[in-house]
Amino acid sequence: MTADTPGRIEVEVLIVGGGGAGLTASMLLARMGVDTLLVSALPQTSVQPKAHVLNQRAMEILDICGAADDVYAIGTPPEQLSHTAFYAGFAGRPDAGRMLYKQECWGGGGADPDWVAASPKLTTNLPQIRLEPILKAHAERLSPGRIRFHHEVVEVTDTGDGVLAQVVDHGSGTRYEVAAQWLLACDGGRTIGPAAGIELEGVTDLVRTATTYLSTDLSGFTGDPDVLLRWVLCPEMAKLVVMAPMGPTRWGPDSEEWVVHLNYAMDDQRAFDDEAVLTDLRAALGIGDHPLQVHLVTRWTIGGVLADRFKAGRILLAGDAAHKHPPTGGLGLTSAMHDVHNLAWKLAHVVRGTAGEGLLDTYEVERRPVDARNVQRSLENALGYMALAETLGVEDQDASPAERWARLARLWSGDPADADFRRTALEIMAAQSQEFHEHDVEYGYRHASAAVIPDGSPEPAEHDFRIFIPSTRPGHPLPHAWVEDDRFERRSTLDLVAPDRFTVIAGEDGQAWCAAVAKVAAELGIDIDAYTIGHARGDLRDPRLRWQRVREYGPEGAVLVRPDRCIAYRSTGAAADPVAELRTALSAILACTP
Repeated sequence: MTADTPGRIEVEVLIVGGGGAGLTASMLLARMGVDTLLVSALPQTSVQPKAHVLNQRAMEILDICGAADDVYAIGTPPEQLSHTAFYAGFAGRPDAGRMLYKQECWGGGGADPDWVAASPKLTTNLPQIRLEPILKAHAERLSPGRIRFHHEVVEVTDTGDGVLAQVVDHGSGTRYEVAAQWLLACDGGRTIGPAAGIELEGVTDLVRTATTYLSTDLSGFTGDPDVLLRWVLCPEMAKLVVMAPMGPTRWGPDSEEWVVHLNYAMDDQRAFDDEAVLTDLRAALGIGDHPLQVHLVTRWTIGGVLADRFKAGRILLAGDAAHKHPPTGGLGLTSAMHDVHNLAWKLAHVVRGTAGEGLLDTYEVERRPVDARNVQRSLENALGYMALAETLGVEDQDASPAERWARLARLWSGDPADADFRRTALEIMAAQSQEFHEHDVEYGYRHASAAVIPDGSPEPAEHDFRIFIPSTRPGHPLPHAWVEDDRFERRSTLDLVAPDRFTVIAGEDGQAWCAAVAKVAAELGIDIDAYTIGHARGDLRDPRLRWQRVREYGPEGAVLVRPDRCIAYRSTGAAADPVAELRTALSAILACTP
């Protein structure tokens, strides 16, 4: 760690922002030996529940950081986040609380074999108010004294070969300077991006949402302990209300805390009045004067934006500073974690001098298209609910509550005349699997950049974004398969990849690749691990033949895997000169001259 002087700190990377992106970046970079300082203008971690769904790849990243077990320990039990459901009303009348449709979500709590096959980690659920303290504690252990909340960057200068930042400590009122080689902006787009001339582009302000975070006992009104998110069509107030349990020790119907989302038209001033929002919430749900302890009412608008650049000189953007999503699909926080996982190893190699600065240009090339897709998917998920409410006429302000209830009752009337109406409504609800089963969006990606060496194989055929298809084609994520060593200890192929090291995974007859690794690693001054994997022989065995089914190369072939578990190079068979192959591939990936 660089020695500090009075009024000045020198670090390799300055991280601005202490949310999910910033804290994850701090942990990853610390594990790679990069000297960092994280500052956040906020006095503490989030006071809002906000993002709560953590998908499989996000949990893999938190596992690399050492935080996954702590998150699982207090997160929603798998059996209580296995489904989502739509309801007609909530309480207050005989038909209220009727379930209209129920579907599995996010792998069904481990019941869906495709999700189990994709990753050693299950999706979990933990609100940001409880997630961020875990991340902060781990970051502080990895970087003592280098995680500073209530410290605000008030001025930034890109000097061309570094960044100078003026920081105010709001606790003491003192001011100091930070000199960094690189600045990573994870501040939600509040300060650094705009100061660097980076603009957020997209649609904003489609609908205003008022979110109430409260404590109450709703167990007398609700059932279905396996349902996480409840989509409640509320004819009384012409609203679609979303309810999510927040724990902290019980989930499902007897959760101690909830967040309740109510949508308003952009010009509806009731959204800005806490008492009006609470009145609307009680009326919509039909709970009368049921006791509610309100912690916080917040407002936000549904929209989706993407930064026009992810890099400006020595400044890089990640998370909400680079893209903002509606919460539908849970892609905001998880995309932020994916961003910094892609970027951290690149920063580590550049600051060490084992890679050229051109490697950092691949961050935007790779992540911006993925984040653009995730923003679009989030918007489409949100629009699906608007289509449902319009089809059912539940939000028709010109109709009376009785008329709106009568329309909704057509879903269970049994009248043959209502059959087409019911079928259309069920199809729209079923199609929301676009949010709860978008496995290829959450878990799959395909990168194309200078840090990926094409092998001439054809582009994969277009397929439903709900289906994740593992592949070792360059640019794809390394597939998961359980392998074992001579002690019969099992581990995932993903765990063969250390966070700052390249990895060669060869077939059972690929010893020439492994022999080449030591020479190339020494030449380039980098760390490379190497393994052979086969069903009956190799450094590791593939007892279920899962790896053989997905590896897509022969016994003498190999893949080169980047530290972020992305396939960087593939040879489907033996190479005449594996040393030259690896040297050329790695030199190109690292943007350096061989």
